[in-house]
Amino acid sequence: MGSFIDLKAADGFVFPAYVAQPAGQPKGGVVVLQEIFGVNSHIRAVADGYAQEGWLAVAPSTFHRVKTGVELGYGQDDMAAGMALKTAVEALPAPGVMPDIQAAINHAAQAGKVGIVGYCWGGLLTWRAACTLEGLAAASPYYGGGMTTPDEVARRPKVPVLAHFGDQDHWIPLNSVEAFAKAHPEVQVQVYHADHGFNCDQRGSWDAAAAKLARERTLAFFDEHLR
Repeated sequence: MGSFIDLKAADGFVFPAYVAQPAGQPKGGVVVLQEIFGVNSHIRAVADGYAQEGWLAVAPSTFHRVKTGVELGYGQDDMAAGMALKTAVEALPAPGVMPDIQAAINHAAQAGKVGIVGYCWGGLLTWRAACTLEGLAAASPYYGGGMTTPDEVARRPKVPVLAHFGDQDHWIPLNSVEAFAKAHPEVQVQVYHADHGFNCDQRGSWDAAAAKLARERTLAFFDEHLR
């Protein structure tokens, strides 16, 4: 359904993004932010799924500033490689990868109002985007690793946020999720009986029921705020 195109950030950096077009007139745009595994077959399928629901979906490669052509699986070696790449991107001088996400938002805006959704590290970037970038109407981070740390909790979103977490997530302790929710009463925080990565049907932690419910909630959230 989709294909890769090149986008250009404000600093002139050119990077690829997977773009999935809806069948008819788009309802709006959705930026899809990758996990630490690149814009792989799963992330492309997620983007295709949003396009099937009527949105113009844009999934930027947020690793491209440190390594090109990343497409990882979910084994231990893949996990180690992805963590190293994430660390390298997070170590970039400010504003790091955020201009690339802004460029993806700008591209998606040709379809109308723009929402953003991201998973794992992409969830963290989604939260940062909701707090710092322009042109968004809504944000839905999934189990954003690091989102519940004090530095991230201190941020303030500029748009409505629907955040998804799993109560079995050993990367994001439930007490930190509860503290995040208390600090941000304006954010809709949904907790599922599920592990980290519950949305990804290529991972052992996939939870079909939680993934279905979270997706239904996110689609309804975008329908509400992107019209």
